[in-house]
Amino acid sequence: MNTPAYDALTATYTRLHRLGHLQSIAGWDQAANMPSKGNEARSSAMAEMAALLHRLRTDPALGDQIQRATQEPLNDEQRANLREIGRDWRRATALPEDLVQRQEMTTARCEHAWRSQRPANDWAGFLVNFRPVLALARERAALLAERSGLSRYDALMDHFEPGMTSARVDAVFGEVRQWLPGLIRAVRERQALNPALDPVGPFPLDRQRWLCEQVMRILGFDFEAGRLDVSTHPFCGGVPEDVRMTTRFSLDGFLGSLMGTVHETGHGRYEQNLPREWLGQPMAEARSMALHESQSLSFEMQIGGHPGFAALMSPLLVQAFGPQPAFEPDNLHRLITRVKPGLIRVDADEVTYPAHIILRYEIERPLIEGEIEAEDIPALWDTKMMELLGLDTRGNFQDGPLQDVHWPAGLLGYFPCYSLGAMYAAQWFSTIRRQVPDLDGRIAAGDLAPALDWLKANIWTQASRWTTDELAQRASGEVLNPAHFRAHLERRYLGV
Repeated sequence: MNTPAYDALTATYTRLHRLGHLQSIAGWDQAANMPSKGNEARSSAMAEMAALLHRLRTDPALGDQIQRATQEPLNDEQRANLREIGRDWRRATALPEDLVQRQEMTTARCEHAWRSQRPANDWAGFLVNFRPVLALARERAALLAERSGLSRYDALMDHFEPGMTSARVDAVFGEVRQWLPGLIRAVRERQALNPALDPVGPFPLDRQRWLCEQVMRILGFDFEAGRLDVSTHPFCGGVPEDVRMTTRFSLDGFLGSLMGTVHETGHGRYEQNLPREWLGQPMAEARSMALHESQSLSFEMQIGGHPGFAALMSPLLVQAFGPQPAFEPDNLHRLITRVKPGLIRVDADEVTYPAHIILRYEIERPLIEGEIEAEDIPALWDTKMMELLGLDTRGNFQDGPLQDVHWPAGLLGYFPCYSLGAMYAAQWFSTIRRQVPDLDGRIAAGDLAPALDWLKANIWTQASRWTTDELAQRASGEVLNPAHFRAHLERRYLGV
């Protein structure tokens, strides 16, 4: 077929992918390996790369090529790719290069300082760096809103979750707010009748690392196309050919690093199984961050919280740390699924976790809309934490609004994706159980293939071939339906 305009676009996006590869590895190194004195130089280099990529994305020739490509004889996959190219171009051309470069520098400076300000409980010092980050996020939101017709917050959220609106999130989260506190109380009362035995440490870090790598292998992670390292905040980055995962360890406990690694492995396997035949094109990228989180939470919560997973882990824990009663499968499962309101989002159980996300969403949305200022965050945080989880965070900034990397890194609009992802994960496993009636027996026998094969066929290899609602409809027969999430929690924790 004669498709010169489309071919020119794909050549540009292949180049963007390759340069983005270098950018992602430099970003991983900044978080995992770089000495602290290298931050200013690295930030300048990253800002330069961000400006270069933005320049390529906003080349006026691309707009003409996109227009001409719509008239060319493209097949369905090419048209899907053109849809994604057009979406990327429209967002990029809404933003001036200077803003992109300033944002890269400002967030790098804030995130680097946050690493030491958080353990020092230094909210005042953090504010000095965060105010410029917020100002630039608002500037970006205003420009994107003007181009898209969305609200300012929705325009930011649309970058992470295309098509999602705060009106839809409000409806979903508003419903969860109604039933979540009662569920937390009921689960805690039930679990108090059969408490879990705590494991006895210390747990050597080298043995924890060995454990995490063994679990990654069980879950199918390809170590020839990725690796595990350590960072302040666990994440998964890189590119499909070179996935960089990080976790963090503590001598006092192994469950945080273990389940954090299981979580990030879900992200990693999604990236490693994106369609290689389209690699370098927007259509080959993960569909959205809620779908990405649905993979990490399919691994951490749906599989990781299954009693069959505890049975798989038990002998590995004995190998890693020696035998003790807490490592018995039944007790280990009680540990993994123990519900206890806590201050830290990344350590939260799956029942209390939505409260952490609702809290952050209810702060960052008015923050972007200009209804509140950065100085208002601690008081709102304290109020909402008490209201949602009954916990006092007054004066504790380290375990309060300083705990996440997202705000210092300028990732405002991301937080809803976590709980939306948990809802999608429950929906996927509801579908898998319909299609594989003995799924629970298979997992109990240590056979994860039915679940992993379904995810690969229906989510990973589909990438951005479809819109999010289309993908959900094709995979499960319906768009996002939060009822599956509530049913999953009630079945697992209350036996309903």
